[in-house]
Amino acid sequence: MSTVANPSSSPAATSSALRDDAAVIGLVGMAHLISHYSQLLLAPLFPWLKTEFNVSYAELGFLLSVFFVVSCAVQAMSGFVVDRFGPRPALFAGLGLLGMAAIGFATSTHYLTLLVFAAVAGVGNGVFHPVDYTILNRKVSAARLGHAYSVHGITGSLGWALAPAMLVPLAAAFGWRVTLLAAAGLIFTVLAIVFWRRRVLELPPTPHVAQHASQPAESAFGFLRIPAVWMCFAFFFFYAAVLSVIQTFATSSATHLTNVPATLAAMCLTAYMVASAGGMVVGGFLVADASRAERIVGMGFGVAAMFALTMALTPVPGVLVPVLFVGMGFASGIAGPSRDMLVKRSTPENATGRVYGVVYAGLDIGQAVMPLIFGALMDHGQYRAIWFGLALLQGVLIASAFNVRRVRRTLRPAMA
Repeated sequence: MSTVANPSSSPAATSSALRDDAAVIGLVGMAHLISHYSQLLLAPLFPWLKTEFNVSYAELGFLLSVFFVVSCAVQAMSGFVVDRFGPRPALFAGLGLLGMAAIGFATSTHYLTLLVFAAVAGVGNGVFHPVDYTILNRKVSAARLGHAYSVHGITGSLGWALAPAMLVPLAAAFGWRVTLLAAAGLIFTVLAIVFWRRRVLELPPTPHVAQHASQPAESAFGFLRIPAVWMCFAFFFFYAAVLSVIQTFATSSATHLTNVPATLAAMCLTAYMVASAGGMVVGGFLVADASRAERIVGMGFGVAAMFALTMALTPVPGVLVPVLFVGMGFASGIAGPSRDMLVKRSTPENATGRVYGVVYAGLDIGQAVMPLIFGALMDHGQYRAIWFGLALLQGVLIASAFNVRRVRRTLRPAMA
């Protein structure tokens, strides 16, 4: 249960509650940054890996598919573990496995070894959303929960932005192996900080939810009968599909379609993620009224789809390509906090870890499938199709958000 400050509390008590919330949000955000940073450990290094291991873009995309398939399975299961044993042990294990995977990537000599450590990284990544949202929903004051979601999304975007900004220059200067060892050092540093401040993340006792006499006792899987949970799953599948295309192939396809200078092309993904973080700040204020969540998602991704169609249909000057990425990132970022509010409004009491585990499994499946499809398009030189496909996915994403609202009105079964 969120810790809600009493309106009659003293200024000192209110200040203390604010500090407590800030500490929780900061630590969870730091761990979330590392989760997203680790998702892009390999993609920015594809040019080096392609040469080193003599593989195709489709084979490199398969590494990401393995990562996200494993993450999906672990995410769905870890929600039950988090609800039963608490989030802290899973958080420590996840960070440790991500650090080990980075070392494994750095020392790999065969493509198959990369596949093995992609699976290890997937296990580590799979714990984060059930962990993060359980902590935030149980520890942060209700009045600041929307802003907590905003910061959570921002740190994720910053993790995505940090990866190419850090990894590409280091790889150019010192080689891709040294770069991945440096990434491992960063991950283990964050693990040490989170472990040191672990008391901040300790949950209050789980509240007992009274069962109405007319309601039969529900099993741990009762939440799976809620239609809105599966609509949220579908929404996150398409959300992940959009992200996967942007993170993995949007920059490369834009380079082929325009005369964007190589120095500007390298900045496009980072520009997108930084702009997305800025959009999430705005989105955190907009979703203060949770009833607007679906409309905010529709507005944000509708604008982003127009930017994608601009790239697909018009000869964009190379110097304007980063501007297009910034506009698309900011519009998508506005929708970020509303995305999380969609799930919060569909989640029964005492099932946070399980619901977020299943819903965010859709995120992993989307990121597992899309590199295979769009990687094949890249290998066949269908660069314009990348952007048409991106706009189509953004349109389907908007429709799925409004479908969540429609099915949420269905009577939800009682939850234990």
